[in-house]
Amino acid sequence: MDFLPKNYPDSPGVYIMKDASGRIIYVGKAISLRKRLSSYFRVSAEHGPKTRALVAKIAAIDILLVSTEKEALLLEESLIKQHRPRYNVVLRDDKRSLLFRLDKAADFPRLTMTRHVLRDGSVYFGPFASASAARATQKLVGGIFKLRKCTDKSFKNRVRPCLYHQLGQCLAPCVLPVDRKTYGELVTQVEQFLSGRSRSLVRELRRRMDEAAQALRYEEAALLRDQVKAIEATLEGQASVLRDALDRDVIAVAQLPEEGLGVGLLFVRGGKLLEQKTYHWSGLDASEARDALESFLAQFYGVQRYIPGRIVLSHPPETASLAEVLAERRGGSCRVSLPRGPDERRLMDMAVNLARTAHRKDGAQDVASVLEQALGLPGPPLRVECVDISHLGGSGVRAGLVVFENGQERKEDYRAYALPAAEGTGDDYAALAQWAERRASSGPPWADLLLIDGGRGQLAAVTAVLAQVLPGVSIECASIAKGPSRRAGELEDRVFRPGRRNPVALKSGGAALLFLQRVRDAAHRFVIGRGRAATRKRSLAGELIALPGVGPKTARLLFDHFGNIAAIKAAGVDALAAVPGLGPKRAQALRQALDSLPAAKSPAALVAGPEGQS
Repeated sequence: MDFLPKNYPDSPGVYIMKDASGRIIYVGKAISLRKRLSSYFRVSAEHGPKTRALVAKIAAIDILLVSTEKEALLLEESLIKQHRPRYNVVLRDDKRSLLFRLDKAADFPRLTMTRHVLRDGSVYFGPFASASAARATQKLVGGIFKLRKCTDKSFKNRVRPCLYHQLGQCLAPCVLPVDRKTYGELVTQVEQFLSGRSRSLVRELRRRMDEAAQALRYEEAALLRDQVKAIEATLEGQASVLRDALDRDVIAVAQLPEEGLGVGLLFVRGGKLLEQKTYHWSGLDASEARDALESFLAQFYGVQRYIPGRIVLSHPPETASLAEVLAERRGGSCRVSLPRGPDERRLMDMAVNLARTAHRKDGAQDVASVLEQALGLPGPPLRVECVDISHLGGSGVRAGLVVFENGQERKEDYRAYALPAAEGTGDDYAALAQWAERRASSGPPWADLLLIDGGRGQLAAVTAVLAQVLPGVSIECASIAKGPSRRAGELEDRVFRPGRRNPVALKSGGAALLFLQRVRDAAHRFVIGRGRAATRKRSLAGELIALPGVGPKTARLLFDHFGNIAAIKAAGVDALAAVPGLGPKRAQALRQALDSLPAAKSPAALVAGPEGQS
């Protein structure tokens, strides 16, 4: 097909490239669609291997016009996240780094770990690419500063101090009369410590220690002395890389000697190098670094990720729209530029050297290539979905769907489907057929490979429905059945493809078969867990409704308020009366009914539900 530059407008927009089957294979943005698209098809253009492969597969190009470059950037990011095209730089490892969250809106704030930034008045510190490093820091902070550790729910319901209070690591504001001003000073000290202002904190603590000693408050002075020693011991292990105390990220892209581009990220907080991270982009060369970096940054700095006030890049952004988008997401100014001054240039050299060490950390691409050849797929299965059916003697029929992308779980895409039309039948084929209709109705993104837990019969049930309800969409399917012994994890599990009587020849114990087994086992665990939860919920609701004066409506109110039967059992009369619509008299009667439950119906007994089976 000929793509003529004159067919495209000389204005900003997003272009969507599709292959012969109509599948989106690349999404890009441009200030001038005409100039950008013409660059792909010029005879003299020197493209990298990935771009050459892309151009060879283009069968159609759709365009979306926008008013500004900023709108183009946002639209490009949204489409990449939705369709995850094969030839885009896609942040497949979208597991956000850990952050510390200090909820300053609470009466007695606590320090927690999170991966999401919310505009809720909390203060965030980090990131920590390593969970072990984050836990070690949290343990250190918990030992120095006596903030509460318990959850908000435990804090409200606790009746005596916890073990942390006994160890001298918590003031126990849950039950003891702790002065809020004193606690607030602790919170401020934690902020100073995690913000890199530890030395000013030490000076302030020393001043207060001297004042306490002069006033003969020796116990208070000793506590301050211990804090100072712990902080100074921590500072000895930290090295400053900048003379200022600003937060900044330093990001470099470098050509790798073997193939592709490497990305190195340095996270500097309070003038100290806190963490580092690498990414590998295969098939790209140095000429594509700037565009790839800008697309990556729009995905990396999502709305729930911590964004510092300064981001230093090895390649200048094409426009100022990236800084505008990041400033909006941050809720404050964000400067994005090349390194300035000797300190930032030294950090950039470190980031470039780090980028050159980037390599693929797993064999996901190799496994995808093996599966592509062994299963006869049109391309490597980067997105794999797997479905499994679970029921208990024909009742409580459910389908569980798990999703893996680039070899990694995407738990946010997991789905559980109730199949009421299959109740009482015990027919896995019918249940799979009903599930296939439900999956088709939910729409893309479609799987590169849909794996069914079962044999040829289960595979045929799904493919027949998909072919009927999705006539214009080709979804590659396969099924995996247990080997002769029917034991989970058996190396001789068999994989079937439509139209083949014999199983596919996959090496027993090989990486490809082990990956499919891993996906199948994840689907089995997921659907069994959902089935047990549903069974347990019905069982617990039945136990509660059996009590005098408790009907379905009251049971729902209690579950919504307390969350589980154990919390209801432990609640006092006042807590029960606080449930909307219950009142003091009914709360007293319910408390007496709960007290009359026999030992077999204790919270521990009620929480254990019957196991489901598939």
